[in-house]
Amino acid sequence: MNTHRWQNANVVATIGDRRWLWQFKRAGARIELHADQAVALTSKLPASVVNRTVRDLWQPRLNVAWLPSSQVFIRVVQLPPCEPAEVPAMVEFQLEKLCPLPLAQAVWTTHVMQSSGKDGLTAIVIMVPRSFVEQYLGELEGVGYVPDRLDVPFLAELLSAPVQGNEVWIHARREAGKVFSLVAWWNEGRLVNLNLFQVPDDLTAASHLVELLRQTGWAGEMEGWLPPNPRWHVVADSVLAAEMQAALTDFIGTAPELHSAPAPSDLAAAAIRLDTSANLLPPEHLMRYRQQFVDRIWMRGLGAVALLYLVGVLVFMGALQYVGMQKSRVEREIAELAGSYTNALQLKAKINVLEEQVSLKFAALDCWKCASDALPQELTLTQLSFQRGKKLGLYGTVPPDQQTKVTEFNEALSKSMVRGQPLFSQVTTRSIQGGGVGPGNRPMNWTIECEIKRSDL
Repeated sequence: MNTHRWQNANVVATIGDRRWLWQFKRAGARIELHADQAVALTSKLPASVVNRTVRDLWQPRLNVAWLPSSQVFIRVVQLPPCEPAEVPAMVEFQLEKLCPLPLAQAVWTTHVMQSSGKDGLTAIVIMVPRSFVEQYLGELEGVGYVPDRLDVPFLAELLSAPVQGNEVWIHARREAGKVFSLVAWWNEGRLVNLNLFQVPDDLTAASHLVELLRQTGWAGEMEGWLPPNPRWHVVADSVLAAEMQAALTDFIGTAPELHSAPAPSDLAAAAIRLDTSANLLPPEHLMRYRQQFVDRIWMRGLGAVALLYLVGVLVFMGALQYVGMQKSRVEREIAELAGSYTNALQLKAKINVLEEQVSLKFAALDCWKCASDALPQELTLTQLSFQRGKKLGLYGTVPPDQQTKVTEFNEALSKSMVRGQPLFSQVTTRSIQGGGVGPGNRPMNWTIECEIKRSDL
């Protein structure tokens, strides 16, 4: 899940007996606080806000969680010039003397401060007991929150301080019955020492802090990093700053400059704006969270496909049932109409027969009339045949010296008209034959065949 270019972000922190949730949205280059709310430590966080969905594939969400300060160890190391990607490996060489815990029992991360050429790199190293991290992650998972980054609020506050020259910045806050003070020593604008002190939250808190500052100053003087004549700054709420001011004034000989502590929502906004690779979330947890997200997307996708398939099957079964009902209704109607339909077919056949008989009758009459009208006086018609209403056969005799009358009769038949239409499509003289042996001037037999042209036949 790529969260570098996030569109929505959440920051979760435990403050007292409440768990705070700040919601941010990116609007172009601006980051806006969308909402904030506090819930009981055992209450679930709103799933619609913190849970990942398919939309996070194209609108990434960044979930940040702040660790409580009680078991956080923070140091600063100076490294020779190198690539930022080489910093973790170089820090690991010094980790045994930096970390108060066995390395196998600690989770650590780094934040590169600056690169100034020959002066090398300054890196902040944050260390936390692994058991504490896993316990806190278990609590977050129990309320439905899966972080992408595990952070400490002091880091964003430290990096937002306007440091100039030789200065000492004390970032103090009350938390879980103690006073936590992140003390940053700056020499010519470069961070040279960093400690997170915790003292009891009582009337002796300021004196305990001063004693720790005195010991740190002696160590810095011996190691050579102590800035000369630094300006002192205190970042805390007004009550805590007033409690610390008198003791610090006695210690440094002048009143420190007081700054109001940023509101938690402003600090949360600074944390998500922070461009850092520092992350106390163990890699195995990060991989597990990502795999769970991928598995959830797959399962939801398969569930959606199964649901669509089920809906399709239900629609198909419904359509099949509807078509079956229509088929049954049509079959009933067919059964009801079968008798009437059979009777209608029989009646239609009888009508066709009668119509054909009438048509043939009139066709025969038309043929007889045309043949009698066109027959020359010299010809004798001895026989007329009507074959299936399509062919007309004419047979007769003609004197031997009048054979041309047969041709004239043929042409006259070809031109016969009935109701404005030709009666015959073709008229053919099949034969003109002699009458055989007998007395002289015996008549000859002729045969003419006509194909009737009628649209109703």
